[in-house]
Amino acid sequence: MTLKEYLQSVSGKGVLSTADAEGKVDAAIYSKPHMLDDGTLAFIMRDHLTHNNLGSNPYATYLFVEDGPHYKGIRLFLKKIREDTDPDLIAKMTRRHLTSEQDKARGPKFLVYFALEKILPLVGSGETGIQL
Repeated sequence: MTLKEYLQSVSGKGVLSTADAEGKVDAAIYSKPHMLDDGTLAFIMRDHLTHNNLGSNPYATYLFVEDGPHYKGIRLFLKKIREDTDPDLIAKMTRRHLTSEQDKARGPKFLVYFALEKILPLVGSGETGIQL
């Protein structure tokens, strides 16, 4: 199974973890990343702690826990490669839609792109069977 197929077919919860330049860690609930054809992953984010941390430390980990009775899922080790503020592109990729007033009140959005450095299972260090 490819990572794109996995992300499209499996339900669960995700957490994106970052750290600032001094190593202070943050973790935030995030929906599944967008998987682009070139293997790049992208998250839409607001200008909050996660986004600020990525300005000084480009590394992040996305932990995805599958719905169900056991601890199944994946960990994605990521490195920020760029970001975009194009409102049309962000609107096209947005999965959760708010009214324009609600959206504006929450502040600016950024489309942040990551290179995938490693995939590990949720528990342990073995193989996931997931291909890029």
